[in-house]
Amino acid sequence: MRTPFSYVREAWKVARALRDPYRLQDILDVARLLAPPSTMRKLVDRLMQSPTTAQAFVERPRVGKLALDTLQSLPEGTLGRAFADHLKDNGLDPSKLPNLQAHTHEDYVRAHLLESHDIWHVLTGFRSDVAGELGIQAFSLAQVGSPFALGILAGGLTNTLLYAFAERDVRMQAITRGWVLGHMALPVFGAPWRDMWEHPLEEVRQRFGLDLDAVDAVLPALAPPVRTHAARRVAA
Repeated sequence: MRTPFSYVREAWKVARALRDPYRLQDILDVARLLAPPSTMRKLVDRLMQSPTTAQAFVERPRVGKLALDTLQSLPEGTLGRAFADHLKDNGLDPSKLPNLQAHTHEDYVRAHLLESHDIWHVLTGFRSDVAGELGIQAFSLAQVGSPFALGILAGGLTNTLLYAFAERDVRMQAITRGWVLGHMALPVFGAPWRDMWEHPLEEVRQRFGLDLDAVDAVLPALAPPVRTHAARRVAA
């Protein structure tokens, strides 16, 4: 049963996340508010409408534990090497992420999106700042229709208004780029990333229709401030 104290505590976490977008645990907690069970069921129903994403609920691929030393020993230009470099460059420790169980379809969506978040950053080229994070959430919203992604975008724009108005242009540019990339690309939800570590990154991007050069050519002003291989981790 919810108590008045629990509502106050959740409101405080939302306020802290709005002020500091890098508070991972607060953002993970806010995710539970933005995507309650009823909303997650609707999201699953929507994903089931696509044969590609529906198959993911049958096979349920997971990223699982990462052998970073092994990934970093892969040739430069591979997905696994780029992903490992990105984690190292940003000081990210995947072992510190919650190990979410996936007993239901709704659980699987949460777990897979959380595990895949930084892989999506590598695929799309968004860097490790607030603008890049908003860009990846716009990509997620276009791809999956996640209410959490929309909530993060709303929070990011609120943060921009209250605390970082000077960043409005670069953040809006990143959101636009992510939205366009998400709509142009094939579905990336449910992809078996572990099977693709040794594949060239550009080949993986082509597989999913992620033509970064084409998008950046259409939106030339966006490429310099938002594109890089690095990314900061926030739940999807």
